Amino acid sequence: KYLTFMWVLFIVLVPCYHKSEQKTIKKEADTMRKDIKTTEGIFPMPVLMVATYNEDGSVNVMNAAWGTMLERDHVILNLTETHKTVKNIKARKAFTVSIADAAHLTEADYFGVVSGNNTPDKFANSGLTAIKSEHVDAPVIQEFPLCMECEFIEYQGGEYGCGVIGKVVNTTADEKVMNGGKVDISKVDAIAFDPYTHGYYKVTERVGEAFKDGLSLKK
Repeated sequence: KYLTFMWVLFIVLVPCYHKSEQKTIKKEADTMRKDIKTTEGIFPMPVLMVATYNEDGSVNVMNAAWGTMLERDHVILNLTETHKTVKNIKARKAFTVSIADAAHLTEADYFGVVSGNNTPDKFANSGLTAIKSEHVDAPVIQEFPLCMECEFIEYQGGEYGCGVIGKVVNTTADEKVMNGGKVDISKVDAIAFDPYTHGYYKVTERVGEAFKDGLSLKK
């Protein structure tokens, strides 16, 4: 009878223990990850300075985070047609894309909070300088260290349209960010946009080697 009682007790208690343990694990897991109710979760996002010419030849610049390389020599900018920049791109068939740096964070942010539709002289207000690209009908902002000069290819509208697509025909770099004939990103002192808290962060430290470090796990 004693053995029978112990066996029944074992059958009853073991499942209860497992259920309790599972609840504990689930509770711990629940405390480790939280729903944060955001859909803009990619970080870092770039801080791109998109420069164009207005109808009167003055310079217009906007701050764009929604942009990336479409392929090796094409860029894509998810911009609505209401932007002055898009109107200029369509008219001039060209634009430049510069990488914003920490030294000019204030100016870069200014280009994002002031619209060219309402403030046509906003570039002059920034105090920055520009020269005309030798390759496309668009300005190159001299203070930003890296600049891609682009020909306008097409605008994709609609609910899932990608916006502006351009072909990169030339890229220039300030000699101060070069090392041995190559761009040294640590010298660019580029900034990235944080969509979680709407902050800017510096992108400077090299932490690994692409297409190489992962090979250590290859079997």
